[in-house]
Amino acid sequence: MNTSALQDRTEIPVIRIVDDDTSFRRALQRLLQVSGYKVREYASVGDLLLAGIGSEDGCLILDIHMPGPSGLDLQEMLAADGHPLPVIFMTGEATVHDSIRAMKAGAEDFLLKPLDSQALLAVLEKTLRNAACDCQERQRIDALRTRYATLSPRERQVLDMVTKGSLNKQISAALDVAERTVKAHRARVMQKMEVRTLAELARIVEQLHIVTDSVALPSRAARYS
Repeated sequence: MNTSALQDRTEIPVIRIVDDDTSFRRALQRLLQVSGYKVREYASVGDLLLAGIGSEDGCLILDIHMPGPSGLDLQEMLAADGHPLPVIFMTGEATVHDSIRAMKAGAEDFLLKPLDSQALLAVLEKTLRNAACDCQERQRIDALRTRYATLSPRERQVLDMVTKGSLNKQISAALDVAERTVKAHRARVMQKMEVRTLAELARIVEQLHIVTDSVALPSRAARYS
């Protein structure tokens, strides 16, 4: 890992190695530490689970075939728990079934032993960069959800109708409120969601997959009566 890449991170990533081959595991640990990573190593999936996976950023480098639960079993357990740590698999012998199962479950890469050091470091750096981008996106979506949660039920109705193209006078008739009240709700929605344009607001609704209780617009005759 290059020095500039390390400097770009607020925290040094933690690499968790799980492999039952002690000599291989220790050699890999030394390589990664020299490359600037923090490393934790475990002889089995059970050892990792007993110690606790921790909350630090980083990734898992897993052997597939080990006594007890396999690396694939651990990957599936973490996925079921919604754990975001990316996984790189390594193995001395892999079947096509193993490879397909790992990649379908979201593995970042699948490396064969003996490992090429430079290839591993390149894969690791790419994996961590992708994970950092994914983390930033999750944080952004979480922030949008937090903003949306501050809206009142009426403001959510107005947001829904506005982003579907309804005019203020249409919303006023549908909600049976004054048009100036609709404008006030609309202004508060824009303020709380921290947007300046309707296009930005529509993008947020799409990104959050917001589903609200739609209010039926009045018929054309009733609207202008």
